[in-house]
Amino acid sequence: MTKTEPIRPFRIDIPQAELDELRARLASARLPHSVPGTESDWGRGIAPDYLRELAEYWRDGFDWRAQEAKLNAYDQFATEIDGQTIHFFHVRSPEPDAVPLLITHGYPSSVVEFLELIGPLTDPRAHGGDPADAFHVVIPSLPGFGFSTPLASTGWELARTTEAFAELMARLGYEKFVAQGGDIGAGVTGRLAATHPERVIATHVNSDRGSLGLVGEQLPMPDGLTEDELAAIEAARARWSQQKGYLVLQTTQPNAIAAALTDSPIAQLAWIAEKFQVWTDPSRATGEAVDRDLLLTNISVYWFTRSGASAAQFLWETAHSGMDWVASSGVPQGWAVFNTDPLMRRVMNPDGYIEHFSEYAEGGHFAALEQPQLLVDDIRTFFRAYRG
Repeated sequence: MTKTEPIRPFRIDIPQAELDELRARLASARLPHSVPGTESDWGRGIAPDYLRELAEYWRDGFDWRAQEAKLNAYDQFATEIDGQTIHFFHVRSPEPDAVPLLITHGYPSSVVEFLELIGPLTDPRAHGGDPADAFHVVIPSLPGFGFSTPLASTGWELARTTEAFAELMARLGYEKFVAQGGDIGAGVTGRLAATHPERVIATHVNSDRGSLGLVGEQLPMPDGLTEDELAAIEAARARWSQQKGYLVLQTTQPNAIAAALTDSPIAQLAWIAEKFQVWTDPSRATGEAVDRDLLLTNISVYWFTRSGASAAQFLWETAHSGMDWVASSGVPQGWAVFNTDPLMRRVMNPDGYIEHFSEYAEGGHFAALEQPQLLVDDIRTFFRAYRG
Protein backbone atom coordinates (compact mmCIF):
# COMPACT_ATOMS: atom_id res chain seq x y z
CA MET A 1 0.00 0.00 0.00
CA THR A 2 1.32 3.41 -0.92
CA LYS A 3 2.28 5.83 1.86
CA THR A 4 -0.42 8.43 1.52
CA GLU A 5 -3.78 9.42 3.00
CA PRO A 6 -5.36 6.75 5.21
CA ILE A 7 -8.31 4.61 4.17
CA ARG A 8 -11.15 4.93 6.66
CA PRO A 9 -14.34 2.88 7.02
CA PHE A 10 -17.44 4.56 5.64
CA ARG A 11 -21.08 4.03 6.48
CA ILE A 12 -24.07 5.73 4.91
CA ASP A 13 -26.25 7.35 7.56
CA ILE A 14 -28.53 10.07 6.19
CA PRO A 15 -29.89 12.17 9.08
CA GLN A 16 -33.60 11.76 9.70
CA ALA A 17 -34.03 15.51 9.30
CA GLU A 18 -32.98 15.20 5.66
CA LEU A 19 -35.48 12.42 5.05
CA ASP A 20 -38.22 14.54 6.63
CA GLU A 21 -37.20 17.54 4.54
CA LEU A 22 -37.29 15.49 1.32
CA ARG A 23 -40.77 14.22 2.11
CA ALA A 24 -41.94 17.76 2.91
CA ARG A 25 -40.50 19.14 -0.32
CA LEU A 26 -42.19 16.39 -2.32
CA ALA A 27 -45.49 17.04 -0.53
CA SER A 28 -45.39 20.75 -1.40
CA ALA A 29 -43.87 20.39 -4.86
CA ARG A 30 -45.29 22.43 -7.74
CA LEU A 31 -45.64 20.14 -10.73
CA PRO A 32 -46.03 21.74 -14.15
CA HIS A 33 -49.41 21.87 -15.90
CA SER A 34 -49.47 19.28 -18.65
CA VAL A 35 -50.28 20.41 -22.15
CA PRO A 36 -53.48 18.55 -23.07
CA GLY A 37 -52.66 15.40 -24.99
CA THR A 38 -49.07 15.15 -23.75
CA GLU A 39 -49.70 13.58 -20.34
CA SER A 40 -48.14 10.25 -21.39
CA ASP A 41 -45.83 11.63 -24.08
CA TRP A 42 -42.13 10.73 -23.74
CA GLY A 43 -41.13 12.69 -26.85
CA ARG A 44 -40.66 15.91 -24.88
CA GLY A 45 -38.76 14.47 -21.93
CA ILE A 46 -40.26 12.65 -18.97
CA ALA A 47 -43.99 11.93 -19.34
CA PRO A 48 -45.94 14.16 -16.89
CA ASP A 49 -48.20 11.37 -15.64
CA TYR A 50 -45.21 9.12 -14.92
CA LEU A 51 -43.40 11.91 -13.10
CA ARG A 52 -46.39 12.58 -10.88
CA GLU A 53 -46.91 8.92 -10.02
CA LEU A 54 -43.18 8.31 -9.36
CA ALA A 55 -42.97 11.41 -7.16
CA GLU A 56 -45.90 10.15 -5.09
CA TYR A 57 -44.22 6.80 -4.60
CA TRP A 58 -40.92 8.47 -3.65
CA ARG A 59 -42.82 10.47 -1.03
CA ASP A 60 -45.14 7.81 0.41
CA GLY A 61 -43.96 4.34 -0.66
CA PHE A 62 -40.18 4.37 -0.91
CA ASP A 63 -38.23 3.17 2.13
CA TRP A 64 -34.81 4.81 2.16
CA ARG A 65 -33.74 3.14 5.39
CA ALA A 66 -34.28 -0.32 3.88
CA GLN A 67 -32.17 0.61 0.85
CA GLU A 68 -29.55 2.28 3.03
CA ALA A 69 -29.23 -0.99 4.95
CA LYS A 70 -28.68 -2.89 1.67
CA LEU A 71 -25.88 -0.51 0.76
CA ASN A 72 -24.33 -0.75 4.22
CA ALA A 73 -24.35 -4.55 4.04
CA TYR A 74 -21.15 -4.26 1.98
CA ASP A 75 -17.83 -2.88 3.18
CA GLN A 76 -17.41 0.77 2.21
CA PHE A 77 -14.48 3.10 2.66
CA ALA A 78 -13.31 6.60 1.87
CA THR A 79 -9.90 8.09 1.30
CA GLU A 80 -8.40 11.26 -0.12
CA ILE A 81 -6.59 11.16 -3.46
CA ASP A 82 -5.20 14.29 -5.10
CA GLY A 83 -7.13 16.37 -2.58
CA GLN A 84 -10.48 14.73 -3.37
CA THR A 85 -12.59 12.43 -1.19
CA ILE A 86 -13.07 9.11 -2.96
CA HIS A 87 -15.77 6.78 -1.65
CA PHE A 88 -15.78 3.12 -2.66
CA PHE A 89 -17.02 -0.37 -1.99
CA HIS A 90 -14.23 -2.86 -1.36
CA VAL A 91 -15.57 -6.38 -1.01
CA ARG A 92 -12.98 -9.13 -0.80
CA SER A 93 -13.81 -12.63 -1.97
CA PRO A 94 -13.49 -15.61 0.38
CA GLU A 95 -11.71 -17.44 -2.46
CA PRO A 96 -7.89 -17.29 -2.14
CA ASP A 97 -7.24 -17.00 -5.89
CA ALA A 98 -9.72 -14.22 -6.56
CA VAL A 99 -8.66 -11.55 -9.08
CA PRO A 100 -8.97 -7.82 -8.23
CA LEU A 101 -11.72 -6.18 -10.32
CA LEU A 102 -12.32 -2.43 -10.55
CA ILE A 103 -15.86 -1.52 -11.68
CA THR A 104 -16.70 2.08 -12.63
CA HIS A 105 -20.18 3.53 -13.07
CA GLY A 106 -21.41 6.21 -15.46
CA TYR A 107 -24.00 8.99 -15.63
CA PRO A 108 -26.66 9.34 -14.32
CA SER A 109 -25.77 6.35 -12.23
CA SER A 110 -23.85 5.57 -9.05
CA VAL A 111 -22.45 2.63 -7.11
CA VAL A 112 -26.08 1.61 -6.52
CA GLU A 113 -26.04 0.22 -10.08
CA PHE A 114 -23.83 -2.70 -9.03
CA LEU A 115 -25.54 -3.95 -5.87
CA GLU A 116 -26.86 -7.06 -7.64
CA LEU A 117 -23.38 -7.91 -8.97
CA ILE A 118 -21.33 -7.82 -5.77
CA GLY A 119 -22.42 -11.15 -4.31
CA PRO A 120 -22.13 -13.27 -7.49
CA LEU A 121 -18.78 -11.74 -8.43
CA THR A 122 -17.13 -12.03 -5.02
CA ASP A 123 -18.64 -15.32 -3.91
CA PRO A 124 -19.73 -17.36 -6.94
CA ARG A 125 -19.75 -20.54 -4.83
CA ALA A 126 -22.67 -19.13 -2.82
CA HIS A 127 -24.52 -18.02 -5.98
CA GLY A 128 -24.45 -21.20 -8.03
CA GLY A 129 -21.20 -20.39 -9.83
CA ASP A 130 -17.66 -21.70 -10.05
CA PRO A 131 -15.43 -20.48 -7.19
CA ALA A 132 -12.59 -20.25 -9.73
CA ASP A 133 -14.41 -17.21 -11.18
CA ALA A 134 -14.19 -15.14 -7.98
CA PHE A 135 -13.12 -11.47 -7.81
CA HIS A 136 -12.12 -9.01 -5.13
CA VAL A 137 -14.41 -6.12 -6.13
CA VAL A 138 -13.63 -2.40 -5.88
CA ILE A 139 -16.44 0.00 -6.90
CA PRO A 140 -15.62 3.70 -6.46
CA SER A 141 -17.94 6.66 -6.76
CA LEU A 142 -16.71 8.99 -9.49
CA PRO A 143 -15.40 12.32 -8.14
CA GLY A 144 -18.40 14.59 -7.68
CA PHE A 145 -20.83 11.65 -7.69
CA GLY A 146 -22.54 10.10 -4.69
CA PHE A 147 -20.37 10.09 -1.60
CA SER A 148 -17.22 11.23 -3.45
CA THR A 149 -18.43 14.75 -2.72
CA PRO A 150 -18.18 17.66 -2.47
CA LEU A 151 -15.71 18.50 -5.22
CA ALA A 152 -12.56 19.92 -3.66
CA SER A 153 -11.33 21.67 -6.80
CA THR A 154 -11.90 22.20 -10.50
CA GLY A 155 -10.27 19.90 -13.04
CA TRP A 156 -11.88 16.59 -12.14
CA GLU A 157 -12.45 14.91 -15.48
CA LEU A 158 -11.85 11.59 -17.14
CA ALA A 159 -8.03 11.56 -17.17
CA ARG A 160 -7.59 12.79 -13.60
CA THR A 161 -10.20 10.32 -12.40
CA THR A 162 -8.39 7.49 -14.18
CA GLU A 163 -5.18 8.33 -12.36
CA ALA A 164 -7.00 8.57 -9.05
CA PHE A 165 -8.51 5.11 -9.52
CA ALA A 166 -5.13 3.66 -10.50
CA GLU A 167 -3.76 5.12 -7.26
CA LEU A 168 -6.73 3.70 -5.33
CA MET A 169 -5.98 0.19 -6.57
CA ALA A 170 -2.32 0.58 -5.64
CA ARG A 171 -3.30 1.89 -2.23
CA LEU A 172 -5.40 -1.23 -1.71
CA GLY A 173 -2.39 -3.39 -2.59
CA TYR A 174 -3.55 -4.39 -6.08
CA GLU A 175 -0.61 -3.82 -8.40
CA LYS A 176 -2.32 -5.78 -11.17
CA PHE A 177 -6.05 -5.94 -11.77
CA VAL A 178 -8.83 -6.22 -14.35
CA ALA A 179 -11.33 -3.43 -15.00
CA GLN A 180 -14.93 -3.11 -16.13
CA GLY A 181 -17.35 -0.26 -16.82
CA GLY A 182 -20.02 1.29 -18.99
CA ASP A 183 -20.74 4.88 -20.07
CA ILE A 184 -18.18 7.08 -18.24
CA GLY A 185 -16.96 3.85 -16.68
CA ALA A 186 -16.06 2.55 -20.14
CA GLY A 187 -13.97 5.68 -20.69
CA VAL A 188 -12.16 5.20 -17.38
CA THR A 189 -11.63 1.50 -18.10
CA GLY A 190 -10.18 2.12 -21.55
CA ARG A 191 -7.94 4.93 -20.36
CA LEU A 192 -6.61 2.79 -17.50
CA ALA A 193 -5.52 0.21 -20.06
CA ALA A 194 -3.94 2.88 -22.28
CA THR A 195 -2.03 4.62 -19.49
CA HIS A 196 -1.24 1.66 -17.21
CA PRO A 197 -0.90 -1.37 -19.51
CA GLU A 198 1.66 -2.92 -17.18
CA ARG A 199 -0.95 -3.07 -14.41
CA VAL A 200 -4.25 -3.67 -16.22
CA ILE A 201 -4.49 -7.34 -17.15
CA ALA A 202 -7.62 -7.05 -19.31
CA THR A 203 -10.71 -4.84 -19.62
CA HIS A 204 -14.42 -5.44 -20.15
CA VAL A 205 -17.01 -2.82 -21.11
CA ASN A 206 -20.76 -2.92 -21.59
CA SER A 207 -22.63 -0.85 -24.13
CA ASP A 208 -25.94 -0.73 -25.99
CA ARG A 209 -27.31 0.31 -29.37
CA GLY A 210 -27.63 3.92 -28.22
CA SER A 211 -23.90 4.20 -28.97
CA LEU A 212 -24.75 4.27 -32.68
CA GLY A 213 -25.94 7.84 -32.17
CA LEU A 214 -22.36 8.85 -31.27
CA VAL A 215 -20.90 7.76 -34.61
CA GLY A 216 -19.30 10.74 -36.29
CA GLU A 217 -19.32 12.64 -32.98
CA GLN A 218 -17.40 10.62 -30.38
CA LEU A 219 -16.93 7.44 -32.42
CA PRO A 220 -15.41 7.12 -35.91
CA MET A 221 -17.58 6.38 -38.93
CA PRO A 222 -16.57 2.93 -40.23
CA ASP A 223 -15.62 2.46 -43.86
CA GLY A 224 -17.60 0.50 -46.40
CA LEU A 225 -21.10 1.01 -45.03
CA THR A 226 -23.97 0.33 -47.40
CA GLU A 227 -26.64 2.95 -48.13
CA ASP A 228 -29.04 1.14 -45.78
CA GLU A 229 -26.42 1.05 -43.03
CA LEU A 230 -25.65 4.74 -43.48
CA ALA A 231 -29.36 5.49 -43.26
CA ALA A 232 -29.59 3.48 -40.03
CA ILE A 233 -26.65 5.41 -38.58
CA GLU A 234 -28.29 8.71 -39.49
CA ALA A 235 -31.53 7.58 -37.85
CA ALA A 236 -29.60 6.72 -34.68
CA ARG A 237 -27.85 10.09 -34.79
CA ALA A 238 -31.22 11.81 -35.16
CA ARG A 239 -32.60 9.97 -32.12
CA TRP A 240 -29.54 10.95 -30.10
CA SER A 241 -29.93 14.59 -31.13
CA GLN A 242 -33.38 14.55 -29.53
CA GLN A 243 -32.10 12.98 -26.31
CA LYS A 244 -28.85 14.81 -25.63
CA GLY A 245 -30.23 18.10 -24.34
CA TYR A 246 -29.15 17.11 -20.83
CA LEU A 247 -25.56 16.64 -22.03
CA VAL A 248 -25.42 19.84 -24.06
CA LEU A 249 -26.57 21.85 -21.05
CA GLN A 250 -24.24 20.16 -18.57
CA THR A 251 -21.19 20.40 -20.83
CA THR A 252 -21.75 24.07 -21.62
CA GLN A 253 -23.62 25.67 -18.70
CA PRO A 254 -23.62 23.27 -15.73
CA ASN A 255 -24.55 26.02 -13.30
CA ALA A 256 -27.77 26.57 -15.23
CA ILE A 257 -29.12 23.24 -14.00
CA ALA A 258 -27.10 22.88 -10.79
CA ALA A 259 -29.39 25.07 -8.70
CA ALA A 260 -32.55 23.26 -9.80
CA LEU A 261 -31.10 19.80 -9.19
CA THR A 262 -29.90 20.83 -5.73
CA ASP A 263 -33.02 22.67 -4.59
CA SER A 264 -35.85 20.68 -6.18
CA PRO A 265 -36.29 16.93 -5.70
CA ILE A 266 -38.82 16.97 -8.53
CA ALA A 267 -36.19 18.41 -10.87
CA GLN A 268 -33.65 15.79 -9.80
CA LEU A 269 -36.25 13.04 -10.14
CA ALA A 270 -37.30 14.09 -13.64
CA TRP A 271 -33.70 14.66 -14.78
CA ILE A 272 -32.59 11.10 -13.97
CA ALA A 273 -35.77 9.01 -14.21
CA GLU A 274 -36.30 10.00 -17.84
CA LYS A 275 -32.95 8.45 -18.82
CA PHE A 276 -33.70 5.25 -16.94
CA GLN A 277 -36.92 4.90 -18.90
CA VAL A 278 -35.70 5.93 -22.36
CA TRP A 279 -32.30 4.19 -22.30
CA THR A 280 -33.49 0.85 -20.93
CA ASP A 281 -34.80 -2.25 -22.69
CA PRO A 282 -37.52 -1.17 -25.15
CA SER A 283 -38.76 -4.76 -25.49
CA ARG A 284 -40.16 -4.88 -21.95
CA ALA A 285 -43.88 -5.51 -22.06
CA THR A 286 -44.93 -2.84 -19.57
CA GLY A 287 -43.61 -0.75 -16.73
CA GLU A 288 -39.99 -0.15 -15.81
CA ALA A 289 -36.93 -2.13 -16.83
CA VAL A 290 -35.15 -1.20 -13.58
CA ASP A 291 -36.50 -2.04 -10.14
CA ARG A 292 -38.26 1.10 -8.91
CA ASP A 293 -36.72 1.00 -5.45
CA LEU A 294 -33.20 0.74 -6.90
CA LEU A 295 -33.98 3.59 -9.31
CA LEU A 296 -35.12 5.79 -6.42
CA THR A 297 -32.15 4.73 -4.30
CA ASN A 298 -29.87 5.97 -7.06
CA ILE A 299 -31.81 9.24 -7.35
CA SER A 300 -31.87 9.64 -3.56
CA VAL A 301 -28.09 9.33 -3.44
CA TYR A 302 -27.86 12.20 -5.94
CA TRP A 303 -30.34 14.21 -3.88
CA PHE A 304 -28.80 13.70 -0.43
CA THR A 305 -25.23 14.35 -1.64
CA ARG A 306 -26.16 17.28 -3.92
CA SER A 307 -24.24 15.52 -6.66
CA GLY A 308 -26.61 16.49 -9.44
CA ALA A 309 -24.64 19.73 -9.54
CA SER A 310 -21.15 18.27 -9.13
CA ALA A 311 -21.80 15.47 -11.64
CA ALA A 312 -22.64 18.19 -14.14
CA GLN A 313 -19.30 19.82 -13.36
CA PHE A 314 -17.55 16.50 -14.11
CA LEU A 315 -19.20 16.40 -17.54
CA TRP A 316 -18.23 20.04 -18.19
CA GLU A 317 -14.61 19.42 -17.19
CA THR A 318 -14.33 16.35 -19.42
CA ALA A 319 -15.92 18.11 -22.39
CA HIS A 320 -13.43 20.98 -22.04
CA SER A 321 -10.37 18.80 -21.47
CA GLY A 322 -9.75 18.18 -25.16
CA MET A 323 -9.36 14.43 -24.66
CA ASP A 324 -11.07 11.67 -26.60
CA TRP A 325 -13.48 9.40 -24.77
CA VAL A 326 -11.99 6.36 -26.50
CA ALA A 327 -8.36 5.44 -25.71
CA SER A 328 -6.65 2.62 -27.58
CA SER A 329 -4.32 0.08 -26.01
CA GLY A 330 -2.92 -3.37 -26.55
CA VAL A 331 -4.55 -4.71 -23.40
CA PRO A 332 -7.03 -7.56 -24.12
CA GLN A 333 -10.58 -6.27 -24.12
CA GLY A 334 -14.04 -7.75 -24.08
CA TRP A 335 -17.38 -6.18 -24.92
CA ALA A 336 -20.95 -7.00 -23.95
CA VAL A 337 -23.56 -5.17 -26.03
CA PHE A 338 -27.15 -5.13 -24.78
CA ASN A 339 -30.26 -4.37 -26.83
CA THR A 340 -27.88 -4.84 -29.74
CA ASP A 341 -28.18 -3.95 -33.40
CA PRO A 342 -26.42 -5.60 -36.36
CA LEU A 343 -24.49 -2.37 -36.87
CA MET A 344 -22.90 -2.46 -33.43
CA ARG A 345 -20.27 -4.97 -34.50
CA ARG A 346 -19.52 -2.97 -37.65
CA VAL A 347 -19.05 0.22 -35.63
CA MET A 348 -17.38 -1.07 -32.49
CA ASN A 349 -15.37 -3.97 -33.86
CA PRO A 350 -14.87 -3.34 -37.60
CA ASP A 351 -11.54 -5.15 -37.81
CA GLY A 352 -12.45 -7.95 -35.44
CA TYR A 353 -9.61 -7.14 -33.06
CA ILE A 354 -11.88 -7.29 -30.02
CA GLU A 355 -11.56 -10.96 -29.18
CA HIS A 356 -14.68 -11.16 -27.02
CA PHE A 357 -17.70 -9.34 -28.45
CA SER A 358 -20.97 -10.60 -26.97
CA GLU A 359 -24.35 -9.33 -28.12
CA TYR A 360 -27.67 -9.65 -26.32
CA ALA A 361 -31.16 -8.76 -27.46
CA GLU A 362 -32.16 -8.01 -23.86
CA GLY A 363 -31.16 -5.18 -21.59
CA GLY A 364 -30.03 -1.67 -22.34
CA HIS A 365 -27.77 1.09 -21.08
CA PHE A 366 -27.92 0.07 -17.40
CA ALA A 367 -27.05 -3.59 -17.89
CA ALA A 368 -26.08 -4.23 -14.26
CA LEU A 369 -29.57 -3.22 -13.16
CA GLU A 370 -31.52 -4.63 -16.11
CA GLN A 371 -29.76 -7.94 -16.76
CA PRO A 372 -27.35 -8.54 -13.85
CA GLN A 373 -27.01 -12.28 -14.47
CA LEU A 374 -26.19 -11.86 -18.16
CA LEU A 375 -23.57 -9.25 -17.29
CA VAL A 376 -22.05 -11.37 -14.52
CA ASP A 377 -21.84 -14.37 -16.83
CA ASP A 378 -20.19 -12.31 -19.56
CA ILE A 379 -17.65 -10.81 -17.15
CA ARG A 380 -16.79 -14.25 -15.80
CA THR A 381 -16.47 -15.77 -19.28
CA PHE A 382 -14.16 -13.11 -20.65
CA PHE A 383 -11.82 -12.73 -17.68
CA ARG A 384 -11.52 -16.50 -17.25
CA ALA A 385 -8.67 -16.53 -19.78
CA TYR A 386 -6.70 -13.88 -17.87
CA ARG A 387 -6.48 -15.34 -14.38
CA GLY A 388 -3.24 -16.35 -12.78
